[in-house]
Amino acid sequence: MCDCAACVTPSPDSTPRRRLLLGAAGLAAFGATGWAETANAEVPSNDIGGDEALKRLMAGNARYAANKPNMRDFSAGRAARVKTQKPIAAILSCSDSRVAPELAFDQNPGDVFIVRVAGNFINDDGLASFEFAAKVLNAPLILVLGHNNCGAVDAAIKVLKENAELPGHLPQLVNAIKPAVERASKGDPKNLLTASIAENVRQAVQRLQTAQPVLQGMVQEKKLMVAGGVYDLATGKVTLV
Repeated sequence: MCDCAACVTPSPDSTPRRRLLLGAAGLAAFGATGWAETANAEVPSNDIGGDEALKRLMAGNARYAANKPNMRDFSAGRAARVKTQKPIAAILSCSDSRVAPELAFDQNPGDVFIVRVAGNFINDDGLASFEFAAKVLNAPLILVLGHNNCGAVDAAIKVLKENAELPGHLPQLVNAIKPAVERASKGDPKNLLTASIAENVRQAVQRLQTAQPVLQGMVQEKKLMVAGGVYDLATGKVTLV
């Protein structure tokens, strides 16, 4: 019987089995390489200006609104981020579940430092968090992000205009937003809610820009930029105010 290689008939399952083994080996090799690259990755620098950071956020928002976000591996750089973080921006966002800043600006893990509270207003705890982001983490930008149809701002309007009574600690939250509603009301706007949301953002921006003893000096020295915007729930677009 001839047993030369040309005459040997492979078993019915030998070729698929061989392919499977080769594929598994390839995946194992790729996985080992990928892990090594991830483990050795460095956290990107945030040594950029506030203007550049804002451009990156707005470019990311344009991708998000167009439903063309960057493809990314969320595990990439995870090991490197254990040791440090270098966010390009710190964001004050409403707690609304429909607003997700990382997604809305199409950013990677570690790119944005986020503080969230219903109504996106500034209190002492939030201020301390932004001092940490700017002074310790060297984030060059703080962005205050409001959104349309904000329930917290709407509640403040109802309290002021209709004497609505709120339970629990909600009155304390509304008290922080009232000044924005009162100022917006003076302009007799067509839509008080829309005007109040924008004004609430502006007031938070102003407080951050003038906050002592840390942020005001950084703003004056051009080491920090503070900006504001409003997120549209329907379109996903952020409009700067």
